[in-house]
Amino acid sequence: MPSTSAATPAAPSAEDPECLALTRILRRRGVLVLSVFALLWAVAAASGAGSATDVAPLGIEGAALLLTAAAIYLGYRENAASSPRLVNLPPRWARGVGIVNTIELVAGFVVIAASNAAGLPEVVPAGIALVVGLHFFPLARLYDQWQYRWTASLLTAVAVAGFVLVAAGLAAETVRIVVGLGSAMVLWASSYHLALRG
Repeated sequence: MPSTSAATPAAPSAEDPECLALTRILRRRGVLVLSVFALLWAVAAASGAGSATDVAPLGIEGAALLLTAAAIYLGYRENAASSPRLVNLPPRWARGVGIVNTIELVAGFVVIAASNAAGLPEVVPAGIALVVGLHFFPLARLYDQWQYRWTASLLTAVAVAGFVLVAAGLAAETVRIVVGLGSAMVLWASSYHLALRG
């Protein structure tokens, strides 16, 4: 439940049906958003693996669809166990989430524009992964989901690996595959964690 004030935060109660419902809604929403963005990263990776009708990209996309569908099913099934811990949201958490997501969106466009202007389009996947990774650090607090800290750390590590590959002179397609699949795996892992463990 949201805190009543900055000085006296309301502790979530296992008996509070409103808090139980909010916890369930936020966890389900997290499963959906994380798994769908994992799918998008996997599709981006597949685009570096060959033409749209080649076996490799089709295989990546097929596996990605299955992983995404399974995560959403697990997160939304009616007989799922209740989350072991209820969320304790900070004051004005929804406003904070909106601000963080807006900054992420603007930063993503800046990365794309700056990379293309500099003649370095191969940097875009790593730059986007870095922006996405960093935005999970404040979301961990705003959603009261400690798991998002490791999501943030792992996505940032994937981004750094992407920058290293670019610096090493690897092909843009290779960078897209590594960063895309790496980011997808991190987001699916977070999604499954939310779906199965809360």
